[in-house]
Amino acid sequence: KTMPTLPFTAEEWEKILWATELYPDRPKGRRAQVKSFVLLLRYSGLRIGDAVNLESKRVRDGKLLLYTAKVGTLVWLPLPEMVVNSLGTADRYFWSGIGTLKSATTCWQRTIQKLLKLAGVKGHAHMFRDTLATDLLSKGVSLENVAAILGNTVRIAEKHYAPFVQSRQIELEKAVKLTWK
Repeated sequence: KTMPTLPFTAEEWEKILWATELYPDRPKGRRAQVKSFVLLLRYSGLRIGDAVNLESKRVRDGKLLLYTAKVGTLVWLPLPEMVVNSLGTADRYFWSGIGTLKSATTCWQRTIQKLLKLAGVKGHAHMFRDTLATDLLSKGVSLENVAAILGNTVRIAEKHYAPFVQSRQIELEKAVKLTWK
């Protein structure tokens, strides 16, 4: 049986943002790049490899073009202005294109682990994706729409995020309260 996915709490997210301000700025500009990377992960729901490989042509008018091979879904996802502004103007934001995507992704995974340690938060990069998903579900966004944003099937999204579906929780609570009468 699969345990539900756990997101970062609001307190953990605040600690992570705080840690981006303390992250070593070597080489110059690295601190801002790390902050931009975690903002993108948190507000886009991208997998780490997709974030590393993100090209500027996929961000237009404050929206991120998502296309997933898994389910063939094309979605324009609005991004907060602070995320768009943090990305800068490079053709590719988080990888030079030199070397392999796999090695660049591994480097970013180490960066995230270093950041989380600095923040005093346990977790991993995929939890940013989980945080977006659970945040959307807790605000009433349908499981179908969350699945589309994540590039998953509804079945996969339900498997990982069912406990966070607000409408389901409300119905469960109503059903239990009916037994009290």
